[in-house]
This record gives sequence, structure tokens and C-alpha cells, in this order.
Amino acid sequence: MEVKDISEAVRKGTTTVGLICSDGVVLGADSRATLGDFIGSDAAIKLHKIDDGLGVLFAGVAGYAEYVVKLLRVQSELYKMSEGKPMSPSAAASLLGFILRESVSEMGYAFLIVGGLNRGNPELISLDAIGSAQKEAKYTSIGSGMGSALGYLDSSYTANMNTSEGVKHAVKALQAAMKRSSATGGAMRIAIIGKKGFKELSKEEIEKLLKVPAQA
Repeated sequence: MEVKDISEAVRKGTTTVGLICSDGVVLGADSRATLGDFIGSDAAIKLHKIDDGLGVLFAGVAGYAEYVVKLLRVQSELYKMSEGKPMSPSAAASLLGFILRESVSEMGYAFLIVGGLNRGNPELISLDAIGSAQKEAKYTSIGSGMGSALGYLDSSYTANMNTSEGVKHAVKALQAAMKRSSATGGAMRIAIIGKKGFKELSKEEIEKLLKVPAQA
């Protein structure tokens, strides 16, 4: 089997969104993974808690991204023991950038969003497949449905919105992506990272948000 054939046979995940809010960060993802032109799974996990103040989203080859996330989780614990404080999103992004640059190949690539608190301040950073990091001032999205998600956020995001408002817009941005991208679908996972730590919304909470009219 050639590399191209193998790349079409591995699970790839999309779409994810991240928002900066006045009191924290909101991260969200769908749960679909594709196998070439086929839907490989509607239960893929793309939202990962690293620590109480740190989370990661991924799009790309699922197995490779999961390896990167597990490595970051271990390094986060070592950092906490060594430095006596949790790893910040900036530090996590720096480490991830190195990992991506060193291990990227034709069969493994991932696009990541790192979000959390840095000394109490919300921070959101996106990384491309070769580890280039971009600190985001407002919001970002990666994956096959990013055009629709960003289009929605371009028209709905407002400065100083809180996380209660941010989760509504994260849900609507993912809903917009699901309507336009066949590679985006399944269930949604949404998390808030704030002063109270990492909180993932329940299925029931997300279902309620889906009923809220857009721009509400």
C-alpha cells in the first residue's frame, strides 16, 4: 500500500472553534472523523482537557493528534512538578510547535488550537501542521468547516462577551459548519476554561443552546 493510499485510510477529524471571552476561553468541536470520502466515526474526541486551566482542540489525522495530546499531557504534569505552577497556553503552544516540527510526515499531521488561562488572562493560540503558532485576539477555527464557522463568528462575535455568551456562539458556529461541510457532523463538545477551571457542557446543556436563535 502506498503512502497516499494509507493517508486515505486513516481517520481525520474536523471542525473546531475557539473563542476569547472576558472571563475565560470557550473551546468547541464536532465529533465526526472521515476515512477518505467516507464517514469513519461520529464519536471522535477532538476536545481534550490537559489541566484545569488548559485545553486543546485538534483537526487532522486522529491517531497522530491523539499521540501529540498524550505527550503534552505528560509534559504538563512534569512541568507542574518542576516549576510548581501549571503550564500556560503559551508554554504548551511552544512545546507543541517543537513536537509538530520534529514529527510531521506525510502520514501524520495535525492542526491544533490551545486555549486556557495565562496568569488569569484568557489566551488562545492556533498551530498549523508544521508548528507555526498564531496568538488569536478574538476567535479561530480549524478544519473542513472552518469557512462557515468563521463566517458566522465574523458577524456575531463582540468584544468583551462572557463565556455564557461565548458558548452560544461556539454552538452556532459549529452548527453552521455542519450545514456546509459533509466532513463535519455528529455531536458537539463544548468546554469553558475560566477561573473555576475546566468545565465541559453536558449533552443536555448543548441541546438547549441549539434551540437558542442565532445572534441571541
